[in-house]
Amino acid sequence: MAEKLNVEIFLEECRESGDKAYNALKGVLELLQNPSTRVEARIFLSTLQKITNHSSPSESLAVYHFRIHHLSLTGYEGFREDRQSLTLLELPSIFIPEDWSFTFFEGINRLPDSVFRDRDVAELGCGNGWISIALAEKWSPRKMYGLDINPRAIKAAWINLYLNALNEDGSPVVDHEGKTLLDRVEFHESDLLAYCRTHNISLDRIVGCIPQILNPDPHAMQKIVSENASEEFLYSLSNYCALQGFVEDQFGLGLIARAVEEGISVVRPSGTMIFNIGGRPGQAVCERLFERRGFRISKLWQTRVNQAPDTDILALVEIENNSRHRFEFFMGRVSEEPISARTAYAYSRCGGEISHGLSVYSCQLHQPNQVKTIFKFLSKSLPETRGALDLSFKDDSVADEKIPFLAHLARALELTASIPYELPVGNTRFRNLIAGFLCSYHDIPISQNNIIVYPSRAVAIEHFLCLFSPELALVDGSLTKLLPHKWLTTFSAEQFASSPRASLFGTDITVIEAPKRADLILKLLLMLKPQVVVSSLADFEMKSSTAFERLLDACSQFGARLLLDISDHIELSSLPGTNGVLQYLSAQALPSHATIVCGLLKNKVYSDLEVAFVVSENKEVLDLMGKMGELLIGGTAISSQFYYGCLFQELLAFQLPGRHTKPNRMPLKEAEAHFIKVPAKTQECLEMSELSIEEQGSEGAFTSSVENLLATPKSVTMAIFESFARQNISEMETNPTTEMHRFVKGKVGIPADFSSNIVLSDSSKALFSKLVVGCRDNGGTLFFPVGSNEAYIYAAKLLGVDVRMIETRAETSFKVTESIADETFATSEKSYLYISGPTIYPTGLVYLTSEIKALISACSKHGAHVIVDTSFSGLEFNSSGAVTWDLQDVNCSNVTLFGNFSSPLLVGGLEFGYALVQDSFSSSFNDLWNISKPHGTLRYTMQKLLRLYNDNDITLLEELNEQRKSLHQRAESLCQVLQDSGWEPVKPSGGVSLIARPVAYEGKKFCYKKLDGLTTEIELCSSNIMKAILDVTKFHFSNTSSSCIPGYCQFGFSLKEQDFLNCLDALKKMKEVGNL
Repeated sequence: MAEKLNVEIFLEECRESGDKAYNALKGVLELLQNPSTRVEARIFLSTLQKITNHSSPSESLAVYHFRIHHLSLTGYEGFREDRQSLTLLELPSIFIPEDWSFTFFEGINRLPDSVFRDRDVAELGCGNGWISIALAEKWSPRKMYGLDINPRAIKAAWINLYLNALNEDGSPVVDHEGKTLLDRVEFHESDLLAYCRTHNISLDRIVGCIPQILNPDPHAMQKIVSENASEEFLYSLSNYCALQGFVEDQFGLGLIARAVEEGISVVRPSGTMIFNIGGRPGQAVCERLFERRGFRISKLWQTRVNQAPDTDILALVEIENNSRHRFEFFMGRVSEEPISARTAYAYSRCGGEISHGLSVYSCQLHQPNQVKTIFKFLSKSLPETRGALDLSFKDDSVADEKIPFLAHLARALELTASIPYELPVGNTRFRNLIAGFLCSYHDIPISQNNIIVYPSRAVAIEHFLCLFSPELALVDGSLTKLLPHKWLTTFSAEQFASSPRASLFGTDITVIEAPKRADLILKLLLMLKPQVVVSSLADFEMKSSTAFERLLDACSQFGARLLLDISDHIELSSLPGTNGVLQYLSAQALPSHATIVCGLLKNKVYSDLEVAFVVSENKEVLDLMGKMGELLIGGTAISSQFYYGCLFQELLAFQLPGRHTKPNRMPLKEAEAHFIKVPAKTQECLEMSELSIEEQGSEGAFTSSVENLLATPKSVTMAIFESFARQNISEMETNPTTEMHRFVKGKVGIPADFSSNIVLSDSSKALFSKLVVGCRDNGGTLFFPVGSNEAYIYAAKLLGVDVRMIETRAETSFKVTESIADETFATSEKSYLYISGPTIYPTGLVYLTSEIKALISACSKHGAHVIVDTSFSGLEFNSSGAVTWDLQDVNCSNVTLFGNFSSPLLVGGLEFGYALVQDSFSSSFNDLWNISKPHGTLRYTMQKLLRLYNDNDITLLEELNEQRKSLHQRAESLCQVLQDSGWEPVKPSGGVSLIARPVAYEGKKFCYKKLDGLTTEIELCSSNIMKAILDVTKFHFSNTSSSCIPGYCQFGFSLKEQDFLNCLDALKKMKEVGNL
């Protein structure tokens, strides 16, 4: 120790080089950190200071490569009278206090005492630690963390801490609480907030004075930062920053952007960040950096400082050369007109003095907990997604709606492995939230069983009318614009009393416009006697339930069913206004002939984002509308349900649970007989279809789906979040048609002259319904291969088209071949053939190019139209990841394509339907059946994903290929277990399902105990073996049905991992129980 504290030896060593001086000072720091040698080491530093101060500061740095001096703080209130300055060690490799940091401290000094007192504070880019020490000296924070990436700076900061925590004689400097600076201040080597994040340290305040100019030498910043690096490199850390992967890099603000986002993760909800920002990029750019991340900002201090001569601004000149942005410099400190970086660079090179603005900003999160959730999710995202986030809003009410939604969305995307497929009647949670809102705010005791969700009120009203297919309907004039035009133009006075019921579903309905006022509707009811009334009420009539009750009584008297629209009178507010209809529902049950429809459009952010719901207490109406919705539209976009679900959830968060004790009213069977009934053909078709609305599975069972339940790729979840996080999205960014044409032409290989219109929907089933209507109106016959999607077959039957089934054979892989087409269509006129391809449902086999060419040509020869459903394609198991057709030399004028992108892009339940429609179908898309168009956010998501796919984005393609590989492995495993268990599987080439024949079970007597505990004996066959497996293993497979290939059962293998393993175990257990 004696040698280390020998002044002459110490100074002689320091003379040799900066590295020698640094190593010598490190030795002194070691002595300072040891309580037994601390006093002597502090006295030694006092001696060094006196000796080296005989020369000027610049001479001391030049000769000894360090200096110790006093930094005067006499102008700052709050310092004790005996402490008017700080004693500081400075090294050439560390940023020396200058105008930049002085201005920062001046801004901080304007804050009240309470901002820092007893708080946990961190300073980013602390350098030699003088600001951290000064803050701790003046405001007595609970803990002050000084952080810097420069390891030499941290060593110097520790020495400075000891210099100021101890008097020259080594005695401690104690404050009014009996603490020293050593109790309050710590310094750590840290890349921004890495130390706090690693050690789970939460902060009340984060302050920072961070470099804002990109290093002219990009490779220099890639070096490993170590204390043995050159002094020049270490000093550059305080002047320059590297590219950070943030959009603000283009303004030199990338490092501050990263600091802000890291700060969000560690700052407490009531915390504040304070940053020194150079005004070179322009004040608006600087402020937007904070505002788009959800901060409210205030400017503490603003001044102008000279541009440091040792900082090269050439990087800013390069940014200007490559963009339209112009930085702000000034000629001298008093000039008012700004100049560009290019001009400033030229002026300074010729000896001119340039300056720039400098501001100190205080920033606090507007909704801290929600913003923290958002950035936790974004921490794992790509720079493009982080750059898309925009939480700046002029209207606080918009922020109060959108920021919580984005937090809910981020949490859901993070916790949900795959985007779920929802029930056609609506997401269960969403329906529960609607019921909860009606119960909590309007005291209506109903449950989710009373509610069906629709894409829009237009679809809901249209489905209600089609379900009953009345001869005459009275419809509110403001609602008729939502209906098919042909319903409004059919008018024959005689038909009101004499015409037979319409034979075709949803056709020949006559709609008469009605006024809004209830008394005028009653007069029309008396004179016209319609079977259905679709109405809304005037504003003044909604003040009480009187008008509604009169309307209910009149409809009951004349045998008319009532659908009342209350869309304009529902308020998503914690203080909803008076609503007479809801008051009625609070006091008594809704009569069976009445149904309520409500379209939700009143949100603050997306004026065009709609979802609707129907409320009824009639079990038959609810069941049939739910089944009809599944057949014709499939369901409602999950994104729309999720958005409004978040709004309901925020409203219900104000309510205490259990305050409303009325028992829920459950839907009841209709007792009255004098109201119009569902046509027998419609009811028969709906009741015959085995749909998921009824397929909830037995208790303890899992319904094995043929939908893809594998994990959604990260690229997909990020695109979904980005679509909602962005603002001011251009129309081009929400128009996916160009990318869709690229995708379809690339996969299907349709000719360049293929003439078709592209139609978009958030459901491919809705598009199929349109195609069926076109076939029906043309008097055509629609042919399905046996085994086709049963929902499509029943939808076609419901819509009244002539449906025929085509038998396929095992030896031709259950495909419709050229010979089958010749045989089928040779004697048939106006024929339409539905097929799925390239991947075939449900076999998972694939149509090859030669096969589809021959089939299209054969159909064309006989004048048959081919409708190709691509919904099940895109997950083929070949090495390229997808089967592509080449139809360039085939006449495709008789081909229509439709489908969705759930399979090829693995977007799960976020369906996006498309149809490339030939002119022969155009009329059916122009009228009848409202198609729910995809919302702009969904169009943006698909446009981006398709662009990434078409451009062969490595990340997305790797994720998709990994999922295909997983599906292939599962298909092989399932085939092997089936084969070992007495089945004869058909090995698939792609998709998410396969078929197998229970050859070892057929005709076998099987005695077993059912789920209800009763023992039964059956003769096994393909039609009952799945029920037997359910009873034996409690695992529910999708069963064979009339639309499936005779003798075969269908198995889905795109399940969650544990469910797939349970599937294999169930097959093995059945083998054991069956004694095979």
